[in-house]
Amino acid sequence: MGSKMTVQELMLNLKACGLEEEKFEEYLSNWKSGKTEEQLKLLSEKRQIILDNIHKQEKQINCLDYLVYQIEKGRLPIYLF
Repeated sequence: MGSKMTVQELMLNLKACGLEEEKFEEYLSNWKSGKTEEQLKLLSEKRQIILDNIHKQEKQINCLDYLVYQIEKGRLPIYLF
């Protein structure tokens, strides 16, 4: 079993995962108060936000790939003035 995380490591990890300042302070307050469920809730919410952004970007990549495929196959509509 590994050693416990230091306070400095905790703070660095919170910053690295992209917690906004308000959520960062809220997390630390909950941590100091021993409110584990609230800490987990904040981390879960941040995780969901990141995951939603990833899914949005995956859809954008799929659209780009589809356009490239259509261009390569010569299937885009011809634009006439």
